[in-house]
Amino acid sequence: MGTLQIGDIKLKLPIFQGGMGVAISLSGLASAVANEGGVGVISAAGIGMREPDYIKNFREANKRALRKEIQRARSLTNGVIGVNIMMALTDHEQLIKVAVEEKIDIVIMGAGLPLKIPAMLIEAGLLNKHTKLAIKVSSAKAAKLIFQYWANKYNIIPDAVVVEGPLAGGHLGFKKEELTGNVVPLKKLIEETVNEVRIFENQFGKEVPVIAAGGIYTGKDMFDIMQAGAKGVKLGTRFVTTHECDADLEFKKSYISANNEDDITIINSPVGLPGRVIRNEFVNQVQLGNTKPFKCVWHCLSSCNYKVAPYCIAQVLFNSARGKMDEGFAFAGAKAFRATKIQHVAEVIDELITEYNAESIKNQIVESDILSKQILYQQVV
Repeated sequence: MGTLQIGDIKLKLPIFQGGMGVAISLSGLASAVANEGGVGVISAAGIGMREPDYIKNFREANKRALRKEIQRARSLTNGVIGVNIMMALTDHEQLIKVAVEEKIDIVIMGAGLPLKIPAMLIEAGLLNKHTKLAIKVSSAKAAKLIFQYWANKYNIIPDAVVVEGPLAGGHLGFKKEELTGNVVPLKKLIEETVNEVRIFENQFGKEVPVIAAGGIYTGKDMFDIMQAGAKGVKLGTRFVTTHECDADLEFKKSYISANNEDDITIINSPVGLPGRVIRNEFVNQVQLGNTKPFKCVWHCLSSCNYKVAPYCIAQVLFNSARGKMDEGFAFAGAKAFRATKIQHVAEVIDELITEYNAESIKNQIVESDILSKQILYQQVV
């Protein structure tokens, strides 16, 4: 398994840990992954919900909590730390500013088009060479749009691109009918995005790695998708069932309790996007049309129609992160049912490396055998 270069950042492993909210991937998980040589990622979604003044002052609570988590992660590792920030968050600009002020290594922006983020950073005097700006998209078309806009308006391009396919967990950038059955292969999305990005790499004389995400669970999965042109992978689901994951033990157990694909389903989220979750009684009740009345006092997600929403997605996710699975549910990738035990992050990384290297050796043997047969054939002819 090779390294990964993002600008002047050189990673020992080509692995991003997925940013998972609410309160699933914070400084604990992020620092553990960073210590192993990957990119540890803190999720900014609902990050201030553990602060005592969140309901009355959610913007300040979010900023304060994000600073705390970044600083705590820095105290636990000298590795690379990133922050995942959804453009759908109503305070996403303030959170990006905090992350850059704290000299975060990478800001990963998704769940919307971050077209004007460079302008915001330039105006605030925060655009710098230290913090790398990565975008998360679900198609080559979206990547091209962002690259073109940044190139034309600001004469810069993103430092990395995460392509998240239809098998990922949580909120997804696809229509509900595109998430089951014969879904578009991640390999196809990667190949298309690599081709689009190459044009801008040549224009700016800069390498921009494409990172694959969604449905990657094993080292073999990693090897296969990197053969399609991905320079690295992003894994969220695989890191949930670790001791270092910041979620409650009951949340992790919900993954282990999922036995097959039928235990994972797609819901219509109040934010207007489909989401992949582990089925439980709460999910069953919601799918039956039963609502969970609530009062919205902050409108944390711009795409959430809170006046008609059947429940508060932020509160439900926070409940589950604290282990209250009867009052929430767990977002999860399509392969979450494969989890059978809780491990340390280092053990997960070791398994991924072993599986990747085994697949690489197997591939080399096959290629060598094919080459030998071709040479023998030519000699006979």
